[in-house]
Amino acid sequence: MKKDMIPRTAKEVFRLGTRTSRLALQQAQWVKARLEGDHPGIEVRLVHIKTQGDKLDIPLFRVGGKGLFVKEIEEALQRQEVDLAVHSGKDLPAAIPEDLALLAFPLREDPRDVLISRDGKKWAQMPRGGKIGTGSLRRRAQLLAMRPDLEIVPLRGNLDTRIQKIETLGLDGLVVAAAGLRRMGWEDRITEYFAPEQILPAIGQGTLAIEGRRGDERTRLLVEPLNSPDTAKCLGAERSFLARLGGGCQVPIAGWARVEGDLIHLRGLVASPDGRSIIKGERIGPAEDYLTLGQSLAEELLSRGAGEILKEAYGGE
Repeated sequence: MKKDMIPRTAKEVFRLGTRTSRLALQQAQWVKARLEGDHPGIEVRLVHIKTQGDKLDIPLFRVGGKGLFVKEIEEALQRQEVDLAVHSGKDLPAAIPEDLALLAFPLREDPRDVLISRDGKKWAQMPRGGKIGTGSLRRRAQLLAMRPDLEIVPLRGNLDTRIQKIETLGLDGLVVAAAGLRRMGWEDRITEYFAPEQILPAIGQGTLAIEGRRGDERTRLLVEPLNSPDTAKCLGAERSFLARLGGGCQVPIAGWARVEGDLIHLRGLVASPDGRSIIKGERIGPAEDYLTLGQSLAEELLSRGAGEILKEAYGGE
């Protein structure tokens, strides 16, 4: 978008809806700084919105439902109380309201999971029967598949709260997303990165999604310079995979895509919560066919047993 498309005579205010956690505010501040830097004629004001997910004090997989961290923000968009919203890509449900649209996807941060250990011990040094904290069924299943002897301790809370629980709960380690730590400037707390072959990332992990009202061309043009086409294709492939599976946070589902040249590589996984059954697959195809690729991989996994895992998780639905 050309900068002269935004008037310079007076500051035009755009209201940006965001969650209230430290990480969410850090992400929103980054979007605000980018938008105001690209368009000196505007002012971006943050609107803090507490979501249902922020109010819960139990692991999300015990609650069920979709969009626990976005629903109230989307409702504010629909009521025109905010003009745009920023979400972590992995918080997005498979489908969004018809009157809203995902407008931009900034360049993806590191999608991997990481270990933060109590005494700087690497993953291979974790003691037998060690206590590892995570609030993610996806991480739980893959950790147990590697080390069934471990005790997985379910956690909730913002990133800084979870890190504190290493000491308060006597954990040997904690597994979280690299992206959040890097965005907060806390890379020095990372003990070890897990390769995707060890723990496949969550759908959308490391991505941000900027959402607005469908048909709001002015806001779409405003955020357009923040969009990374490769990130958009990767997140699109992962979300297409998730949508075809129909999964939510009650089932360990993972998916990670990357673009290399004209091709997109997508890996996907569906697992039982105990990690004893894991169905994996991979697809490579033209990058422009990213949506078809996600659906195709989901179909393959469903045909190989993922459907049974999903039915069991949802009580035979």
